[in-house]
Amino acid sequence: MKNRKMKKTLKWLIFIAYIAALVYFMFFAEILGRTDVSRTYRYNLVPFKEIKRFVNHFWQLGLTAVLANIAGNVVAFMPFGFCLPLIADHRIKFFGCMLYTFGLSLAIELIQLVSKVGSFDVDDLMLNTLGGVLGYLTFLCYKKMCQFHRKRKKS
Repeated sequence: MKNRKMKKTLKWLIFIAYIAALVYFMFFAEILGRTDVSRTYRYNLVPFKEIKRFVNHFWQLGLTAVLANIAGNVVAFMPFGFCLPLIADHRIKFFGCMLYTFGLSLAIELIQLVSKVGSFDVDDLMLNTLGGVLGYLTFLCYKKMCQFHRKRKKS
């Protein structure tokens, strides 16, 4: 009983630390230009516009910029998709995880738009949601491996 409560507490602490890091990087990280508050609203409502721009101008922008924008958005939300079913005691299913990830991403993008820190980008919504889904699929693999390990341990 005590061990179970400690595990649950640890899961929540990890999730809260992840959310705190995500908030920092999305709104306050100087390395990502988050301290530069614009006077205008910046947004992209055309799907794949920024993704195409980064791919088409790969050689001018460099690997770091392309990875930070495209892969960074995916990787940043993978822990959310992994942790969500853990803290919800496995009650979160695929579409629920996808909707929660989309909702979190939409909230972040809207706050960036209104606060003029960063920009609202529909491509980020898609990439972030993809990251959450990949995190959820990673969780499913982890769950299967744990089940397999428990079965082997019993026999």
